[in-house]
Amino acid sequence: MAVTWSPVFDWNAEDWRNDAACRHTNVELYFPAGNTGTAVEQIEAAKAVCRACPVQSACLQFALESNQEAGIWGGKDEEERRRLRRGWRASQRPAMRSATA
Repeated sequence: MAVTWSPVFDWNAEDWRNDAACRHTNVELYFPAGNTGTAVEQIEAAKAVCRACPVQSACLQFALESNQEAGIWGGKDEEERRRLRRGWRASQRPAMRSATA
């Protein structure tokens, strides 16, 4: 089942990418090989760039709505985004039950 997010992200306005702090960094920083050893340092370095980014929330929103599975997006790694999706799905369950009742 695909996660469906509330349509708040404007897919036609990708101007946020022009302001991204990562725009001029090596993209490989955001896609570490694994999550142990030297990858931990790489993940933390990527997240540090994200923390200083003026469009961090737009980046995270894009990643969640487009179901990005790999990499660091909006300062969140894969597992952090999975937790956000699970939390969102759990919050939708009561609404789904009452809609079908």
